Amino acid sequence: MGSESYWLDSAPAFTSAQRGAVEGQVDVVVVGGGLTGLSAARALAMKGASVVVLEAAQVIGEASGRNGGQCNTGIAQDFGAMAASRGVDQARAFYQAYADAVTSVQQIIEQEQIACDFSRNGKLKLAAKPQHVAGMEKTCELIRREVDADVAMLSREEVRREVQSDQFHAGLLQRHGIQMHVGKFGVGLAEAAVRHGAVIYENAAVTGWQKQADGYRVDTARGQIRARQLLMATGASQVGPLNWYRRRMAPVGSFIIVTEPMAAERLLALLPMQRSYVTSRIIGNYFRITDDNRLLFGGRARFAMSNPRSDALSGEVLKKTMTEMFPQLAGVRPAYCWGGLVDMTADRLPRAGEHEGIYYSMGYSGHGVQMSTHMGLVMAEVMGGNAAANPWRELSWPAIPGHFGKPWFLPLVGAYYRLQDHLH
Repeated sequence: MGSESYWLDSAPAFTSAQRGAVEGQVDVVVVGGGLTGLSAARALAMKGASVVVLEAAQVIGEASGRNGGQCNTGIAQDFGAMAASRGVDQARAFYQAYADAVTSVQQIIEQEQIACDFSRNGKLKLAAKPQHVAGMEKTCELIRREVDADVAMLSREEVRREVQSDQFHAGLLQRHGIQMHVGKFGVGLAEAAVRHGAVIYENAAVTGWQKQADGYRVDTARGQIRARQLLMATGASQVGPLNWYRRRMAPVGSFIIVTEPMAAERLLALLPMQRSYVTSRIIGNYFRITDDNRLLFGGRARFAMSNPRSDALSGEVLKKTMTEMFPQLAGVRPAYCWGGLVDMTADRLPRAGEHEGIYYSMGYSGHGVQMSTHMGLVMAEVMGGNAAANPWRELSWPAIPGHFGKPWFLPLVGAYYRLQDHLH
């Protein structure tokens, strides 16, 4: 069982990284070569700015290339709960931001002709307990009435025709989610940014920066560069002097297995509609079929940081859960098992804006494939003077109490969520 991300292992190599020292002066330095940074670099370069991306390791090598490949509409929180706490108008605006984000991904794929196994099959959220059905029905009706008429509730029998498992009691269908190979998409996005004029340095970890009269001096492992504007697109990165951001997010591990290839007929019998699927538990699971006939199956198997030992232990939990959900897969072996860090905010909403003159966008809380790409485009607008383009501009972002950069509290959070899952 390989320990590399399936997406990264099966993507083409990025061949356009800049060689030589980091030096010179540019309009914008983007810190982080994930989807946020690459999307922003492309958009800024298309506006005529000189842009340099500084990536500590390899482009899309962390969260952007180590996720579950879900790219869907719908906010991380329950829409009904958000409408109750923040008002229907705010909930509608946030929901629309995620719908816009999916559209942004599709538009970039089409504009840049990125070959990344694109399809539009939608997402089905599965009620894992009978008591979840009523709340899901209420949420569906509210979404249909307020923001998205093209959602539907599926009965237990309808779900059973879509998902060959006895574990689910109903489902909420959102039809506008898309699927793609995120590794191929990420490399394609990086190549597109370079084509439009951006310069990307890999293995160029940022070690510090200093405000100057005309912008910033940025120090890296490969040299020094000056920029008029600076964008932090680092997510849950544990590299570099990013403690102000780290204190505001919990780097929660998310873990994934991908099976060996199977006969297409076997997979289609299991999941004939080939959607993206997610369960309604707090510590739930997500799964989908890949373009080369594998089953991807992931979730927060353990509340721990990702490392080789943690990934392997989580892989065993996921394999057990997968075969309990789908007994017909007993004997199917995982070919890949890996983990990554999710940049989880306290309320599971993204954060983007400006801190001490430095722009940032991160905190996507497990919904980053679409939102990171979209926010790269948004931040290019914000950095050009259009602050109103940012849908998250009014959210405050206090530090998590007691969190100073190392997430010592993850086991406690895991125990609390497991209790909630048991009770509800």
